[in-house]
Amino acid sequence: MKKIKTVILVLLAVAGISSCNRHKYDSYDDYPPYYGNDLELVYAPQKSDFTLWSPAATKARVNLYVSGAGGEASESLEMEPSADGTWRVSVERDLLGMFYTFQIRDAKRQWLDETPGIWAKAAGVNGNRAAIIDWKKTNPEGWENDKSPELKNFTDIIIYEMHHRDFSVSPTSGMRHKGKFLALTETGAKTPEGLTSGIDHLKELGVTHVHILPSFDFETIDETRLEMNQYNWGYDPKNHNVPEGSYSTDPYDPPVRIREFKEMVKSLHENGLRVILDVVFNHTYSRDKSALALTAPGYYYRFNRDGSFSDASACGNETASERAMMRRYMIESVKYWVEEYHIDGFRFDLMGIHDIETMNQVRSELSRIDPSIFIYGEGWAAAGSPYPGEKRALKGNTSQLNGIAVFSDEMRDGLRGNVFIEKQAGFASGLAEDNEETVRFGIVGATQHSQVNYHKVIYCKYPYANNPGQVINYASCHDDLCLADKLKSSAPEDATAEELIKFNKLAQTVVFTSQGVPFMRAGEELLHSKQGDHNSYKSADSINQINWSNKAEYADLYNYYRNLIALRKAHPAFRIPTTRGVMESLDFIETYEPGVVAYTLGEHANGDEWKEILVVLNGNRHAVNCQVPEGLWTVVCRNGRIDQNGLGTIRGGRIRVNASSALILYK
Repeated sequence: MKKIKTVILVLLAVAGISSCNRHKYDSYDDYPPYYGNDLELVYAPQKSDFTLWSPAATKARVNLYVSGAGGEASESLEMEPSADGTWRVSVERDLLGMFYTFQIRDAKRQWLDETPGIWAKAAGVNGNRAAIIDWKKTNPEGWENDKSPELKNFTDIIIYEMHHRDFSVSPTSGMRHKGKFLALTETGAKTPEGLTSGIDHLKELGVTHVHILPSFDFETIDETRLEMNQYNWGYDPKNHNVPEGSYSTDPYDPPVRIREFKEMVKSLHENGLRVILDVVFNHTYSRDKSALALTAPGYYYRFNRDGSFSDASACGNETASERAMMRRYMIESVKYWVEEYHIDGFRFDLMGIHDIETMNQVRSELSRIDPSIFIYGEGWAAAGSPYPGEKRALKGNTSQLNGIAVFSDEMRDGLRGNVFIEKQAGFASGLAEDNEETVRFGIVGATQHSQVNYHKVIYCKYPYANNPGQVINYASCHDDLCLADKLKSSAPEDATAEELIKFNKLAQTVVFTSQGVPFMRAGEELLHSKQGDHNSYKSADSINQINWSNKAEYADLYNYYRNLIALRKAHPAFRIPTTRGVMESLDFIETYEPGVVAYTLGEHANGDEWKEILVVLNGNRHAVNCQVPEGLWTVVCRNGRIDQNGLGTIRGGRIRVNASSALILYK
């Protein structure tokens, strides 16, 4: 036996591999990538094969545990070096129900902390140990027949961004599983006033996609102390491929969080809603103690010239998507969420940190599975990066991205004022002049249009989208002041509560009648306020939770949102999928009034049943008289009311448009 082992070691040495001293690399780019499909664990009742990619490690081992937390390892298994920077060990007995961690010894011959590994797909409480489970037991009944609702064009999408806890934790929510995945499986939930809430509310509102804030396993919630009602948005990644335990009914039992996440997805699909997962690959919560750092120290991160961590995320580090195995990790992770959890789309946090090539490969690989999967992200970073800007997925480089959308901060700040200047208003909130061209830019979905003067647009001075499906139009999201709070803080001092509602309606009318993909934050339709908290990522429920009683108190606002969404869904003229179609169908009108934007969508635009649609947006706090095309028009939106059956008729020519409002007509 000793002779056989000696022969093996000699062969490994000839191959440039040693069990005690791996090859020394001049740079991370020299690390050999590994493309096998067996990383982490391949389990069968007869045998479990563990594989770890860690080229610079001098030793590696797997530690086995009988529980997900506490206690000593029942066994530590030395791994053997293998090809392309991997380490392997097999256990020829049934390990079902066991937990494990990986551990490496670095070049300094120091054993690093234990980690579940970056490819872990099931974990125990707090995600410190990976779990070996029976995956068949994670599928809810009928999972094999689960199907996503039909989607023809990306411009048909209407996104509703929500946080699990915000959505259901309030005593007014009427939902039993407060703050849990299962809250989105409950039908029949009611507000204290007897109105619909929960998933029935989403159906009633008419949105098409639910964007859930990070729902993978994140760091800062202690799953052993959930009675403390901890809160976090979840942008602090720990295990990218494991659902968050605090959103499950039992974080100690690994299959529970997986099964309940799938139940949530299945329920949303059955109710006509697609599911978008917010993913955070641009940084890790911990630098030195993350799974990435503990398996291949330094490799997955970018560094400054002085050797310090680069920090484009403003969270202490940034990942290096351009490196082969980080790129592979991102691609395989999103593919996994699609194949195992039936996810329909991804929102990339600080996408501007990632390189263009990686993002295009993400698009290509997901399109092989389902081309209707929607991908979008923040086309910016939080700080500078050593990786060249021309190679990153920044908003200005959107034309180089294939089928990937970015948020339009032009639309957001043009409507409500600069996000970083709390008191600054926008087109919809009393500062209409000088914002008209930015609103026009948003209306054409950041595409090329001969009637837009791009030099007058805030921020980007050119059309960066190849088509309208590449831009997300929005007035607010989880970040910064929510819409109600921003409007209140930036409004003129003499603005009344009634005016603030008008500002709100006008802003969202622009968003939902513009070309592109409209996006709204949960609670906007109910005038949700965060009491002026502009960064509520770990604030109390009293700040973040939706007060469902607002649905009765602000019924007029809610009904306006619902009717506005119904108007968009009923009329494809607002959902033109091509730049050429927008150029041919959308014509801006010169009204000769400052603070007013008007346009027509003509000749049955995009197959619309209405021959011509006229939209007039008055951002002034006073009524205006403006010139519009002649003819008899049917009114469908006026004075903060929407009715597709008509609100009367009006003749073209010189017409009156009330203060801070939209007028929508058709022939």
